[in-house]
Amino acid sequence: MSTDGQTVDAQKQALQTAGASRVYSETASGAKTDRKELARALKALTVGDTLIVTRLDRLARSTRDLLNILDLVARAQAGFRSLGDQWADTTTPHGRLMLTILGGLAEFERELIRARTSDGRQRAAARGVHMGRPPKLTRHQREEALEALSLGHVSQADLARRFNVDQATISRMVRRGAVLAG
Repeated sequence: MSTDGQTVDAQKQALQTAGASRVYSETASGAKTDRKELARALKALTVGDTLIVTRLDRLARSTRDLLNILDLVARAQAGFRSLGDQWADTTTPHGRLMLTILGGLAEFERELIRARTSDGRQRAAARGVHMGRPPKLTRHQREEALEALSLGHVSQADLARRFNVDQATISRMVRRGAVLAG
């Protein structure tokens, strides 16, 4: 349930009428991912059980969330049924088909997002935008450190202490400097 004026009584009655032997009620919003009663219900599922909900929006607020929950139900070798959404019923061939299509559409959407993100990264890189964490050392510090090392005046550990960075930072810089120089 989600609003103050709602009670779970009508929902419990509908679930019991549909054959539910145990009813888990949650007052937390379906938009929350950490719902204790949902976790308990999913953990209690055994082979051949059916998780029944009154409506899909009582269970999940996004397609991804729904598919993740349905994956947990399937792993328990249990079925799923929504009383208010007749097409969402893994206990029937038609319901399995609809949920498979829904899963395919969600996967397609993820691929589109991944492709757009990749394109955006490539365009940003072409504009010279730096990706990732900022460098620990400035360009001047890197040049100074590489010069000091090439002259043999200091060790990598000394440079790490001087610039207050880990020795691995200096080691990586030396490897990259050698690659850039050679």
